[in-house]
Amino acid sequence: MKTGIKASRLRRATAVALTTGAVLVTGALAAAPAQAVSAPSIVAKGGYAMNNANGSTLFTKKADTRLSTGSTTKIMTAKVVLAQPNLNLDAKVTIQKAYSDYVVKNNASQAHLIVGDKVTVRQLLYGLMLPSGCDAAYALADKFGSGSTRDARVKNFIGKMNSAAKALKLTNTHFDSFDGIGKGSNYSTPRDLTKIASSAMKSSTFRTIVKTKSYRAKTITKTGSTRTMATWTNTNTLLGSYKGAIGVKTGSGPEAKYCLVFAATRGSKTVIGTVLASSSINQRATDATKILNYGFARLG
Repeated sequence: MKTGIKASRLRRATAVALTTGAVLVTGALAAAPAQAVSAPSIVAKGGYAMNNANGSTLFTKKADTRLSTGSTTKIMTAKVVLAQPNLNLDAKVTIQKAYSDYVVKNNASQAHLIVGDKVTVRQLLYGLMLPSGCDAAYALADKFGSGSTRDARVKNFIGKMNSAAKALKLTNTHFDSFDGIGKGSNYSTPRDLTKIASSAMKSSTFRTIVKTKSYRAKTITKTGSTRTMATWTNTNTLLGSYKGAIGVKTGSGPEAKYCLVFAATRGSKTVIGTVLASSSINQRATDATKILNYGFARLG
């Protein structure tokens, strides 16, 4: 800008116009320092973050690209359960052999639920969201789906997941599983998943669960005695490493790679977002940290 002005000193009017323009541009930058923060570079294939208060976009990278979601799918599983009318979180569910067989067959993450034990819906939600138990997800789908057979109930529950996505007006999301172990048609986008998580976070029960670092359930065995389960540890490493982190859910898989739906609150501001298809457990946390820092810097 200065070079341009010097080169045109003989043209006073032009010089004045250029100088005035420079002052206006400088003034605009000075008036909005939060906007001047450089957007971070992330390894994840897709990323998105928004101001949870009003839904305004803070960060975007291929935010509307459909990608496999892995176990971040379980956010919608929990949301559907918590939206059931007259929900009793203390209702007991008997663990079936089918749930155990399913996780063994798929080599899936599990809460290590024991066949015959009676487990409350609340405990199943912790088992779903902390250790990412696909056995807990199966139990919840079987409990809250409608139908005369287990397959029918599971299909109905997945239908409820898709209905919930439509109710949120999400056009790039489809579920064909209750836990993220899809059959080729289980996908969402960074933007859509963030909106699902933001909606789920309206539930105080959901908020309490996803910010919990560890949980130990006491179940009732076949003989009526109490079993203290091994501790379930939250797979979301941000809870112990990022100031103000309040959730939400990890995901991984051969197709999904490494995913993380994240949220943090500082003061009165909450940033919520998603990274999909990052390269490792550590990298997804690094990607999320970069986006969170950028989001809070933009919010000022």
